[in-house]
Amino acid sequence: MTRETGQLGAELHHYLVEHGARPDEVQRDLIAETERLLPERAQMQISPEQGALLTMLAKIGRARFAVEVGTFTGYSALAIARGLTPDGHLLCCDISTEFTEVARRYWERDRIRERIELRLGPASETLRALPEEPEIDLSFIDADKTGYIDYWEQLVPRTRPGGLLTVDNVLAGGRVLDDDETDINAQAIRAFNEHVLRDDRVELTMLPISDGITIARRR
Repeated sequence: MTRETGQLGAELHHYLVEHGARPDEVQRDLIAETERLLPERAQMQISPEQGALLTMLAKIGRARFAVEVGTFTGYSALAIARGLTPDGHLLCCDISTEFTEVARRYWERDRIRERIELRLGPASETLRALPEEPEIDLSFIDADKTGYIDYWEQLVPRTRPGGLLTVDNVLAGGRVLDDDETDINAQAIRAFNEHVLRDDRVELTMLPISDGITIARRR
């Protein structure tokens, strides 16, 4: 999985970031610390252009309540929280104390910690415990790929009409094209994409940003 919109090429991707998604000091430091502490997993962090998109979607939708499934070191949560209304609230679901401790420090530094609630534990359990009323304005799924369909099914009925669901890694590094692909994550993404395509509760688009991001609007 990549965290850059790689089909652009390195130089064009750099231009894109510099002219439309440039990280500020807090974000740059978070990117650098993630790469330093977790060099083999740093690609799990979303790209700057994805972060800018999430902030923009939250602002355009005047999101007050958002849910994130998969927090890692907190870049995506930072992006979403920055776009929420002044009284907004973001619920983050993750299982790693190690990764989210990094996230907490940067949320504090950015002075948005009061907007974010982190619940550690299986995301499926956290989502099932939420009220069943459609109150979610924006959600972002970027966690274990085999759980995507379950997370989707928990989030869609809890999303208000007009609310948005966003999902990362829907191109699976291009492996969605291979019918003979045996990797479990790529198979899970293929199944998820087909599942969402048949879901008449939403209208959607898939964008070739980073490793692919699906944006769905609740009907």
